[in-house]
Amino acid sequence: MSAKHSSKGPADVAGSNFVLPKPARSALVVGLIYLFLVGVSSLEAGIKIMGADTQEKLFTAVTNPIAGLCVGILGTVLVQSSSASTSVIVALVASGVLGVDEAVPMVMGANLGTTVTNTLVSLGHVRQSNEFRRAFAAATVHDFFNALAVAVILPLEIVFGLISGIAQWASEGLVGSSGTEWKSPVKAWVKHPVGWLTDLWSAAGFAGNVQGTLMVLTGLVIILVALAFITKNMRQLIADRVERSVNAVLGKGGGAVAMLLGLAITVAVQSSSITTSILIPLTAAGVLSLRNAYPVTLGANVGTTITALLAALAASNPDALTVGLAHTTFNVLGILLLYVLPFARNVPVRLAERLADVAVKRRTMAVAYVVVVFVVAPLLGVVALR
Repeated sequence: MSAKHSSKGPADVAGSNFVLPKPARSALVVGLIYLFLVGVSSLEAGIKIMGADTQEKLFTAVTNPIAGLCVGILGTVLVQSSSASTSVIVALVASGVLGVDEAVPMVMGANLGTTVTNTLVSLGHVRQSNEFRRAFAAATVHDFFNALAVAVILPLEIVFGLISGIAQWASEGLVGSSGTEWKSPVKAWVKHPVGWLTDLWSAAGFAGNVQGTLMVLTGLVIILVALAFITKNMRQLIADRVERSVNAVLGKGGGAVAMLLGLAITVAVQSSSITTSILIPLTAAGVLSLRNAYPVTLGANVGTTITALLAALAASNPDALTVGLAHTTFNVLGILLLYVLPFARNVPVRLAERLADVAVKRRTMAVAYVVVVFVVAPLLGVVALR
């Protein structure tokens, strides 16, 4: 009985005793995923309506890969979801606005930007020195891993096209070569709702760039709302199981198992931020060690790429699938280079511990770190490299 009670979310009990049955909640999640796909397709359609001239003016700032990286960070920090930002990137590629070469650094930036959430969560422990030290280290180990992965892999991508090359090879094996459309069943499923939205704005008297802008905004709203409710409902469906699994698996240690757990939870709740944020209070309380929690964040990195792959299914452009696969490739390669190799495994951990020691002595440094790393530096990067 207690397990059932603990699975109730705030929405279930606020002002009402009604609890949505799990089968109904599961069906709601399926409907929300469909709505998410409609949003991605609407965004793609809106960008196409806007025309090539407008598209070029809007996105000339991201031709530089470092600028693209910074745009990815800022976009993800703004919406607090790498799932949302990578879905938008996939739609831009599907509509022909962005090429794969421009999109891959943006995806890397989204991967880095999503770590801001768990870093903010750690600030909630700022009044207790020991708890704050453990919490801030558990949060920033994710930051350092992703930053090091970008530092190592982005130059390889710029010089050799490593990530895009692997992803394109996989995409061609699945759906054919770039420049040809593949018949996505998902795109056929969302065709009619997208057409209705287009007709709606047309009937309201809007055309050209205005209609395209409205379609883009509609698609963005649908994506953000759908992802928010998917995450909320999935969390309520499996919240009690997640915490039990984390405690059971991580208490025993084991990097590979912990990664698989992080991947599974993130795929289930459609949010790496939730997965990593669960770890912060557990680590702060001393229930988990930093080294046991660390590999879960790596699994969450891989798990969150499912959203970009799902978004690619709403498009019929192989390049969109290539970008989705590039997101997965980047995270898997990062694990191979920075975790599997013994000499690199503990580097993010040691850096996080040292930063946490500094943050405990000077609490304002923790806030400054978040502002500079996730807002000021990427903003300066975009402005300087336009």
